Amino acid sequence: MSGLFLIEQALNGLQLGLMLFLLAAGLTLVFGVMDMINLAHGSLYMVGAFLAAWLVHWSGSFLLGVFGAIVLTALFGMLLEATVLRTLYARDHLSQVLATFALILIINDGTKMIFGNDLPLSTPQALSGPIEILPGLMYSSWRLLLIAVGLVVALLMYVLVQKTRMGALVRAGASNREMSTVMGINVTQLFTLVFGIGAALCAVAGSLLGPLLAVQVGMGENILILAFVVIVIGGIGSIRGALVGALLVGVVDTLGRTLLQQALREALPPQWASAAGPALASISVYVLMAAMLVFRPQGLFPVRS
Repeated sequence: MSGLFLIEQALNGLQLGLMLFLLAAGLTLVFGVMDMINLAHGSLYMVGAFLAAWLVHWSGSFLLGVFGAIVLTALFGMLLEATVLRTLYARDHLSQVLATFALILIINDGTKMIFGNDLPLSTPQALSGPIEILPGLMYSSWRLLLIAVGLVVALLMYVLVQKTRMGALVRAGASNREMSTVMGINVTQLFTLVFGIGAALCAVAGSLLGPLLAVQVGMGENILILAFVVIVIGGIGSIRGALVGALLVGVVDTLGRTLLQQALREALPPQWASAAGPALASISVYVLMAAMLVFRPQGLFPVRS
């Protein structure tokens, strides 16, 4: 196993982790500030991907299509919060789970009616090939762009949450919502704005991962599970926890699917390794989450004491 192979897999894990952060950041804000379990968060990721694919085809510009998808998905998310989700804040978590699961089915069917089951979305021609980042190591230029965008968004989220007045309101709402209301914070507007930011981050992830994955109905459910794993590991309501948790999940998932299977082939007969490798790799992330729940159930960087 060469060092270049390890570097390549580490970059793949970094790229996956940063894309998961885009999803988990919005989800952990919604969960931490609003105390609401929103299973339809993955559907916003799907809507962003479909809008990007449609707008890129319609406009002929990938950049314009992605920007339009981010804006439209944010507006759609804010409209969804103002019309439907706002009525669920006073309900218990079971009611929220059932209602947002129903939203998944509604949005999936609505997307299928408008766009069909899937849409093509290709990388821009200028970023479709690999580039040499180290002697002998060729790596996808598109994946490098995803890493760069993820790092920039993570930095912008840090500045927004830690250095601005709005970030102070979000942190206050995540720490103690009742006291924030007493202090005069307009919780209704804050919730809508936070939900819009979360939807926009979903659209960024969906637009950028669309060329790597299939843009199809139902694409948000599987990645939503990983996003929930991320916020459990990082701590509910914590942007820093979402980033660290996403990077851990991305690296563990990627290395588990590559290094673990290769290690099993060295230690076990080929037929056993072929059967056990994928199964163990697929549960490695959930083993990490289970260990976190046992030893630090509040997460790595909990907002609430």
